[in-house]
Amino acid sequence: MLEAFTWYKQSAYRWRGNGMTVYIDPWGVSAQDGPADVIFITHAHFDHYQPEEIAKVKTAKTKFVAPHDIAKELSGDVKAVRPGDSFEVGGIKGQAVPAYNTAAERLENHPKSKQWVGYVLDLGGRHYYHAGDTDHAPELDRIKTDVAFVPIGGTYTMEAPEAAGLVKAIKPQLAVPMHYGFVVGTPADADLFKRECDPIKVETLKPVHAFEKTEARA
Repeated sequence: MLEAFTWYKQSAYRWRGNGMTVYIDPWGVSAQDGPADVIFITHAHFDHYQPEEIAKVKTAKTKFVAPHDIAKELSGDVKAVRPGDSFEVGGIKGQAVPAYNTAAERLENHPKSKQWVGYVLDLGGRHYYHAGDTDHAPELDRIKTDVAFVPIGGTYTMEAPEAAGLVKAIKPQLAVPMHYGFVVGTPADADLFKRECDPIKVETLKPVHAFEKTEARA
């Protein structure tokens, strides 16, 4: 179910299929990775929205889907979304879902009021949930997806056990950890996530770029 995906780093992915190239929160991409048909942006933080990274893969025909604050900064064919919106862009059907912090110590990182998003996308006949940066918000329990990409690095998002709790609530066929090994979190968090998710199947992808964080914070 992950054959068409490339993980660059953090929460940055490329999907290729059906003659299309799709990027989500591109970071660490290059012009050689191929022009984007559609680019999805989850929120405004530097490790998810970088105009210079987008410039490497965008063309005059590239379509964008982004929350309203980012949509205002983009030019071209841009679809602005809020949590709960359904859309079809470039032949891709999807829904924007909530992405915000609920833990008291993280509330200022991703406030609900920002209306930032994750996405459930229909790609190649399967549903893929890219959570963006979020905690286990109660609305997320209703998500139906085949594959769930969820942040596990902590500090700004869910810790691995919290992310496993979300995965167990939505029961995908496959869970994939992300948002670790670069800004915060280490590969050990992915191992913990896998144990905590049992019996949900977990697959860890190897990023294009080497992990920058390999030791747990003191």
